[in-house]
Amino acid sequence: MIFERVTLSDLDDVAQEFLRQTGKHKHFAFHGAMGAGKTTFIKALCKVLGVTETVTSPTFALVNEYNINQQKRVYHFDFYRINKPEEVFDFGCEEYFASGNYCFVEWPQKAEIILPEDTMNILVEETEDGFRRISSF
Repeated sequence: MIFERVTLSDLDDVAQEFLRQTGKHKHFAFHGAMGAGKTTFIKALCKVLGVTETVTSPTFALVNEYNINQQKRVYHFDFYRINKPEEVFDFGCEEYFASGNYCFVEWPQKAEIILPEDTMNILVEETEDGFRRISSF
């Protein structure tokens, strides 16, 4: 899966198509450089899923929880500040992944040992002409 030449105005449509193409997947690891647009894309995904709360990067909290409805949630992780992979066990990360809810992880390379086997890896990158490319690998 690849989305080329993505602009901010395209994000809602791309997010909707992304979720359609990924089907029943619930675990996503977002890779990309600082400022590439990982959080911005996750905001669009949350909006398409029905989240009405403000979506922000959980850089300091490590995880933010957003409600889709009374039963379904989105867990948004940011492992940027993780110094060693074992730190993710301290806040019960495995329970979030076992919940059956969407889990979006930024900076997953900091704690790959915790990610479920079915995690889909997504690369968000800025192209030379200022667009974004979003692709799975």
